[in-house]
Amino acid sequence: MKFGALQRRVKRCEQVMAVRLGETQDHWNVLSQVWRQGWSPLRIVVVGLAGGFIAGKLEVPGKVNGARWLQMVGSVSSLFASAQAAFASVVAAQAAETADDAADQVDEAAGPPPAAAARPVARPVAEPELREPRPAEAATEMSER
Repeated sequence: MKFGALQRRVKRCEQVMAVRLGETQDHWNVLSQVWRQGWSPLRIVVVGLAGGFIAGKLEVPGKVNGARWLQMVGSVSSLFASAQAAFASVVAAQAAETADDAADQVDEAAGPPPAAAARPVARPVAEPELREPRPAEAATEMSER
């Protein structure tokens, strides 16, 4: 293949990958929304009771006791929590990048600022009020010395 054909092929593959990445993110957002909506309090209680019943029935004396079961559940929940946090950080980074791009586009579209807006307006500096300290302030100052 010629170099130009390879370049076109790479560009096409990059475009396809960008589209599929967007579709995957959209599908993931829909899945996470449906997943959160699906867990009603009643379903959580039912799953907890069923899990406890199964753990009790499958318990082999000496092999998997209650403490190990709880340790395993804690480890798995920590794994899911860290995976969710990692995904949330990736989504936040992408949102920040999108916001930066949008801000750059707005800045480019707006053009240079007018000369009148570039000059800051000088404000008079207010003098601090002199007053006697309140009793609590006076006691604090005296106790710190």
